[in-house]
Amino acid sequence: MLEILFCFLFFISQAEAQDNVVLQDSIPENKLLDFEKLFFDAITSKAINNHQKAIEQLEECNTIIPNEKAVLFELSKNYFLLKKIPEAVAYANQALKDDPENIWIQEHLVKVHRKSGEFEKAIEIQEKIGTKFPKKKRELPFLYLMNNERSKAKKILNELADAKLLNGRLRRLKSQLEKRSTRKTTVTVSNKNQGLRTKFNKDKSFKNLTDLLEKLQKENNKELLSYSEQGLALFPAQPLVYLMNGIALNNTKQYKKAIETLKNGIDFVIDDRKMEKKFYVELLKAYKGTGDTKNINKYQKKIK
Repeated sequence: MLEILFCFLFFISQAEAQDNVVLQDSIPENKLLDFEKLFFDAITSKAINNHQKAIEQLEECNTIIPNEKAVLFELSKNYFLLKKIPEAVAYANQALKDDPENIWIQEHLVKVHRKSGEFEKAIEIQEKIGTKFPKKKRELPFLYLMNNERSKAKKILNELADAKLLNGRLRRLKSQLEKRSTRKTTVTVSNKNQGLRTKFNKDKSFKNLTDLLEKLQKENNKELLSYSEQGLALFPAQPLVYLMNGIALNNTKQYKKAIETLKNGIDFVIDDRKMEKKFYVELLKAYKGTGDTKNINKYQKKIK
């Protein structure tokens, strides 16, 4: 009976914590049964978004088998979902002490540091992951850009290109970074937008670009495509320019390009549900344009 329970607990931990729960021989069988039930209940609580309850159940697990890394990992994930970053970091680091090379915990910690704006810490871990798993370097260009390290982003994109590891999103990002940020638009500009355009051309700040893009988007102006493309070259870590470019591409029925730019842009959205929803709305439009039923259903659910 106990062997079956051990196998069951192993399955649960693989599915939810990506690691085996180490059960100690010195612990009485009834305590191990309590541990198994509490751990399973915590997974269930997390699944229904009752994260505080999950934390309480995991803490009880921790009193039975102290510092078990699967429990610590689950504690970190639940605290992260409650946006309690210091606790999430502390438990993840504690779990890594027992297994410093655990890829799942490392990737989780990257996500936590990224959410809190600790990009340098996220980069340090992601670089370590990338040395062991070259394909994982694909996350680095986005992290470098978030940390305002454009030259490093370009360098890693070139390395990925040489290794033939660029995917569609990274190829588009590479192309955007290679565009000259000083290129001029040849679109005829209406008088009512002349002031905003002149202001932006004199001072290509993100604030001036935002004012212009929002005005053009509100008016459904065709200039939105040209100026949002300039924005991508100037501010490749700002989700707003990707959103505006996606809107412009959808408006011109360039749905496949819209999907690419929107998927790139959403990677830069951090803790902004309203912005995230706007991306989902545009992705839904783009997938409707391509007739992709699977993704239409996916993003309809996300919007709800």
